[in-house]
Amino acid sequence: MRADRKKVEPLVKTARGQIEAVLKMIDEDRYCIDIINQLSATEALLRKARKEVLKGHLNGCVRDAVSCEDSKERDAKLDEIIALLDK
Repeated sequence: MRADRKKVEPLVKTARGQIEAVLKMIDEDRYCIDIINQLSATEALLRKARKEVLKGHLNGCVRDAVSCEDSKERDAKLDEIIALLDK
């Protein structure tokens, strides 16, 4: 992984903690809106982590492939990004 681990890991660990909190809220039959808010916060953290990983990939793997003379490798990396955008 080319992303900054010091940025990504805490985000994912915090999201994991929030998921555990959501499960506890469900067990406690908490108010729906409270659960939704907690899920939204978790999604925001995961989006931020995904952005950091993508940034690392673009700045590392994709940049290397684009500057490489192997057109197959270059095309493969660009196809990965296109497929990612389609998700």
